[in-house]
Amino acid sequence: MKTTNKIADLLLQSKAIKLQPASPFTWASGWKSPIYCDNRKTLSHPQVRDEIRNAYVQCVTENFENVEVIAGVATGAIAQGALVAQALNLPFIYIRSSAKDHGMKNLIEGDYHPGQRIVVIEDLISTGGSSLKAVDALKDAGCNVLGMVAAFTYGFPEAEEKFSAYGLPVHTLTNYEIMLGQALSSNYIEGKDMKILRDWRLNPSAWTGQQEGK
Repeated sequence: MKTTNKIADLLLQSKAIKLQPASPFTWASGWKSPIYCDNRKTLSHPQVRDEIRNAYVQCVTENFENVEVIAGVATGAIAQGALVAQALNLPFIYIRSSAKDHGMKNLIEGDYHPGQRIVVIEDLISTGGSSLKAVDALKDAGCNVLGMVAAFTYGFPEAEEKFSAYGLPVHTLTNYEIMLGQALSSNYIEGKDMKILRDWRLNPSAWTGQQEGK
């Protein structure tokens, strides 16, 4: 089994990804969605956790040279990033969603130096906004951001356009389309669900699920 398919299968098995075409979720943004992804659930399953860590490590070593620091994006990728840094014997830092309002008022936690070559670890890419906010924080601190590795992406055109405009190399362990294929082959979903799930991805902010879920 290819690594991308295996990671998709592990996300489904650990229930990090849940698919409910007939009973959509409501995201924090207010969007209705037939899918919910919380990759932090993988941390509760040692074998899954190890497989995903190894896939991250392989992706980093194959795509980036002379990496000096691993950075995780809070909060979902803090643990994943620390596991990757440990495996690579590299320093680890993480980027908050906003600076602390007390103490040192840090936005970036951990020891780092301007000019260091950094790879960002992300757990999930949706619209790309929070991921690029973390990249901006590192660049503003003078760091050399080589690129990003994420466990999963929905593959929204909006995110792809943002990353392309940044010129930032982004690699993912698996993606939405591959996950759908694994879900179908494992009988997690039925063939009739595929159109619903694909239609949602085309225009998620306007999707209601009412027609598709009848």
